[in-house]
Amino acid sequence: MLVREIEHFGEIRTKARAYLCYLLQRYIPNYMPDPSLDNIINTLKILKKELPQAEAFYVLDKSGMQIIDAISNNPQYRRGKGINRSMRAYYYRAVKEKRCILTDPYPSLLTHELTVTASYPIYNDKKQLVYIVCIDLSLNDILKVFHPTSVDSVFGNFSKIAYFLFTFALLIVAVLLFFKGMMSVMVHGIHVYNLDVKEIFESTILITLSLAIFDLVKTLFEEEVLGHHKKREASDIHKTMIRFLGSIIIALSIEALMLVFKFAIIGPEKIVYAVFLIAAVTMLLFGLSFYLKSMQSREED
Repeated sequence: MLVREIEHFGEIRTKARAYLCYLLQRYIPNYMPDPSLDNIINTLKILKKELPQAEAFYVLDKSGMQIIDAISNNPQYRRGKGINRSMRAYYYRAVKEKRCILTDPYPSLLTHELTVTASYPIYNDKKQLVYIVCIDLSLNDILKVFHPTSVDSVFGNFSKIAYFLFTFALLIVAVLLFFKGMMSVMVHGIHVYNLDVKEIFESTILITLSLAIFDLVKTLFEEEVLGHHKKREASDIHKTMIRFLGSIIIALSIEALMLVFKFAIIGPEKIVYAVFLIAAVTMLLFGLSFYLKSMQSREED
């Protein structure tokens, strides 16, 4: 599930950074004549009430040393004073860029879970770096705040359960179609010199539909339940839809061929219905061709 969470973070990163940096800049000026550590600590206590989702607030000196124990709602996180954090991205990026930054997700030393940090450099009136204020938020919490439809939200969990039930039901349908297709031939035995063409056609249709549904189940389960969103090439984005439509067209084509043979023998006046089905298959082929062409044009653009 971490892959999906990181993808969601990428979607809301700009918005999250803007909001966190706005909070810091609203309470703590970026440049102050004589930055006071006591005033910064009092401000962070106010911020803790305004941003209860944050795991910890703390301050680094210009060399990257944490100079106060973390301010947190969790007593277990109220530590860290004296730890050198100069090798952490939230320190050297803030120093290098000279502005408020938001890090990529990284394993927290406090919680040992994926965390992001907003860091905010503070300078004196001579433009010399004095302190760096940091706010830690877990990846899950920042997604709950800025991405309410993420996997850990109520709706996200409901969606996973719903997709699991749908994929399970479709899998049962695919298995039943497969066994029905096999049994339609095997139940009468295999006679090479006396094959029932009708049974062969029906079996082919059922197995083809089973394959199409199984491919759809596989894609839905991997992406919507497991959250394995692979980065696809442009030509593969609609692969599942194309394969599914292709399987349906094949099945309908076989059915149309069966009707032509059947009506030619037992009811020539009804062969028009087979013609209608062939026309419908032709329209589906034109539709699929247009779909493929439009996707190819979009890729070229």
